[in-house]
Amino acid sequence: MTVAATDLDWLASLSPWPRDGFGTERMCALLDRLGNPQRAFEAVHVVGTKGKSTAARRIAATIGGAAYTSPHVSGWHERLDTDEAGFERAVRRVRADAEQLGATQFEVLTAAAFADFAARGVTAAAVEAGLGGRLDATNVIDARVVLLTNVALEHTDVLGETRRAIAAEKLAVAGPGAVVVLPDEEFAGLVPRNETRLGGAREAAEAFLGRPVELAAAVLPGRFEIRDGEVWDGAHTPDAVDWLLDRLPEPHDYVVVASILGDKDAGGILERLARAGRTLVATRSSNERALPPGEIADRARTWFEKVETVDDPRAALRRAHALGSRVLVTGSLYLLADLSRGR
Repeated sequence: MTVAATDLDWLASLSPWPRDGFGTERMCALLDRLGNPQRAFEAVHVVGTKGKSTAARRIAATIGGAAYTSPHVSGWHERLDTDEAGFERAVRRVRADAEQLGATQFEVLTAAAFADFAARGVTAAAVEAGLGGRLDATNVIDARVVLLTNVALEHTDVLGETRRAIAAEKLAVAGPGAVVVLPDEEFAGLVPRNETRLGGAREAAEAFLGRPVELAAAVLPGRFEIRDGEVWDGAHTPDAVDWLLDRLPEPHDYVVVASILGDKDAGGILERLARAGRTLVATRSSNERALPPGEIADRARTWFEKVETVDDPRAALRRAHALGSRVLVTGSLYLLADLSRGR
């Protein structure tokens, strides 16, 4: 079964960004209309710059719960940790109230996830924040555990111009009684009233369960995924590219297909991607924030020997295969989602 076209078209038509500024007021109003389903389960709140989706999925699998992640690659249902039929029910459950309040796309998805978890009897969940934390639509849960995966410069126009300012926005989701798991001691001073621990997804799951655990495995589309000989990874920060490069099979002679959002560090991403290969095919995802291929190409010529532009992602992928036997598709999960729909 597939999601009804009317529901999917409506969801796709919504703005992912609030036009009247970020905040949780409308989200709280929507959840109140829905009976506050976010109170039906306990949660681990996952914030950070990269690795949030994988961490959330692994934590959810470990604590025996569900995960809410974003963005998606294989389909909308991926975000709600359900199938297409379940996603259809979830959207229909919240649509009327969401329309009346003028909710954004992300608010609708977040409310749909929480209402769906409650309807399914989920008692534990790992919830990935969307943008930042303090003003994010997910900051309506009273999470027992908060995990900060890492911090890099991103969305500086909204979150702040320094890593510390960005970390403060992300860690603002931590309530008075939450255990906060940090990647290192750098930002411990931002949550002086909380119990803090060092670690990652495993330590967050242990804090939630109150006992040592072995972290469960989880696979998410577009997170270092090999498809028909192509490597797909949604690395969208320089640090994420470094992580990707450390895992790429040698030698690094890939033709790189990339789309990059305008609010990302395109120069830093491209400089590092040049270590994967000498040829770049610049393209553009369907996300409205995606840079034009020509702008990516202009920046990339500093580091790549050969640069081409192909507007359509599927055509860009075909061109990459014509240029070399190894292809790396990266720079944005939205690009991977576009390509996934075309297969």
